Amino acid sequence: MIRLGDGGPVGRVVATEALPAGPHQFHFWTATATPVGIGAIVRVDEEAGRTVYAVVVDGRAYSDLATPLHEVVAAEGDPAGTRAPTRRTEVRLWTAAVLRHVPEEPVQPVPLAEVRLATDEDVEAALRMDAYVRSEQPSAIPVGVYRAGGLTAPVSLDAEFLLGPESAHLNINGVSGLATKTSAVEFILASIFQRLPMQKGTVAAVCFNVKGPDLCFLDQPGELADADRELYAALGIEPRPFDRVHYYAPFKVDGVNLNTLRSHPDLLGSVQPLVWGLREVLNFHEVLLNRDDIDAKADAFLDFLADRVVEREFRDEWGNTHRVRSFADLERLFRCIFDGLEQAGRSDVWRTHHVATIRKVRNRLLNISTRCKGLVTDDGTVSDLPFGQLEDRAVYVLDVAGMDQLGQDLVFTRVVSMLREHLERGDLGVEHVIVFVDELNKYAPSDGPETYVKKMLLDISERGRYLGLVLFAAQQFRSQVHRRIVGNAGTVVFGRMDMDELATPGYQVLSPATKIKLATLPKGELMVRHPHFTQPVFVRFPRPPVLSGPVGLKQFPPAADLPFEEAVVRQLAALDRRVSSARIKDSIAGRREDDVRRALLATKRTRPEDVVGFFMASLGPAVSREPIGRGESVARPLRSVEDPYAT
Repeated sequence: MIRLGDGGPVGRVVATEALPAGPHQFHFWTATATPVGIGAIVRVDEEAGRTVYAVVVDGRAYSDLATPLHEVVAAEGDPAGTRAPTRRTEVRLWTAAVLRHVPEEPVQPVPLAEVRLATDEDVEAALRMDAYVRSEQPSAIPVGVYRAGGLTAPVSLDAEFLLGPESAHLNINGVSGLATKTSAVEFILASIFQRLPMQKGTVAAVCFNVKGPDLCFLDQPGELADADRELYAALGIEPRPFDRVHYYAPFKVDGVNLNTLRSHPDLLGSVQPLVWGLREVLNFHEVLLNRDDIDAKADAFLDFLADRVVEREFRDEWGNTHRVRSFADLERLFRCIFDGLEQAGRSDVWRTHHVATIRKVRNRLLNISTRCKGLVTDDGTVSDLPFGQLEDRAVYVLDVAGMDQLGQDLVFTRVVSMLREHLERGDLGVEHVIVFVDELNKYAPSDGPETYVKKMLLDISERGRYLGLVLFAAQQFRSQVHRRIVGNAGTVVFGRMDMDELATPGYQVLSPATKIKLATLPKGELMVRHPHFTQPVFVRFPRPPVLSGPVGLKQFPPAADLPFEEAVVRQLAALDRRVSSARIKDSIAGRREDDVRRALLATKRTRPEDVVGFFMASLGPAVSREPIGRGESVARPLRSVEDPYAT
């Protein structure tokens, strides 16, 4: 630890009729030259053996002048003029909010005694960290260091109140670009992975990259200054990038170029495609379908499809057996229904469902594969997260920054729902999973409609801690996020704040000096509120040991999109640099693009030792295309999906 001075008193508690000393707040004065500042932790000792710990929340300085006019007269109206022969006495008066009384009972006003700056042991006791730092089974997660008066002391969070079950969830608030919200999350995740005790169980993180390259380089080491390395040493954390990072991204519209900024040839091989089929989408149709169009009748028909038709052998009234696994299979079923009803001379009801309702659902469902093209496929091919096999201390990044709002909503809702279902069954692979979501203002605003995504976030914040499902969220304006979501966050972190935000009612509990400090915080400094801390505390954290998004883009610039054949070669070459471009192009020449995409997806998902051999086997033998005879049936093209009554 670094200390200045001899540890003697720096001030004394003062109490007047106008400014009395209470059990939760008091005032003390210091000399003009003092190491005390806003956010400093101090200690007051009473002769009877009672100790009070407090944090400085406000400060003032004044002299014995009755009005400013007296000073003007003394200087004869000239600020640079001759000063009065006697220097006026200046008073430094500080306001401190009590953190802890030792012993806890009885709670009494703060004694009029000497005030000392806290030592490292005092910081530990004042923030009640001794209960989980020095217990038989420690559960401390370092979050930064406290610095004041020449002291550098580690500050830790209690894992029981960060990951559950006592409390859970982390919320980070601050100005975009200045509050280092993403950097703070990366550092806290690294701290959890390295310092979470084994008795707390296994943990993984699922992060949604919703803007630019923020989370695209978590496995790449970043440059650290000596000061950052000193902070890592003080916190007992090794500054290294994440050991196990798994990236997922949907395809672009062409179906072969991945929709991610992590497309540099040296990094592309570590990105898995995120592709879903009919079953994955049908279970979450509420996210994709407009509630103005889908009424109770349509909901009933959708439930019928999910329960009785999809991935089951379904026999219709005309002797046809259907096995619906994809959107293409679903279209064939709809066509059989419409043709059968037409041949039977009926056009109103099928299986108690009105034909108009069936046509409406058909048009809306078949539109999904077009609106979410690249994420949703027609043929039913699936490449998903390894639910049930999540690795301990692994990060799973879903890069959805290049998708539109609809696609992002679908990805978030389905992934979180699957995580919750597996946690309820106890077969996810880990006991705790952290879900990180940025831009919470957009996904869970305080006003606006009750979307499916907002409902999911509310469910995590209110019931997730009992399952081990923990929400780490960040936003610019906490006052504009749904109150129940931010209110259920056990730990709240504030970076640099906007003054307009600090003027909202939610920050009235903070002193004016604390608000001003929040509005001027430098990068790397945060204010932390935690269930064990009775007052917010300012801490400094080091830079995360990974490449930031902008630096990563310069070091690994994204590759340009390629034509179909070239893109297939590049995807396979990312798995094995020995891949022959000419051989791959010859093997896919004349093949249906859907068949090539299916083989490519299977190869990337399996990651075999023999990449080319596996790809060729998945591609299958070439089939010559014969002209279709007159007597053979031809699949009809889809009619317009804009007209719900089109046939």
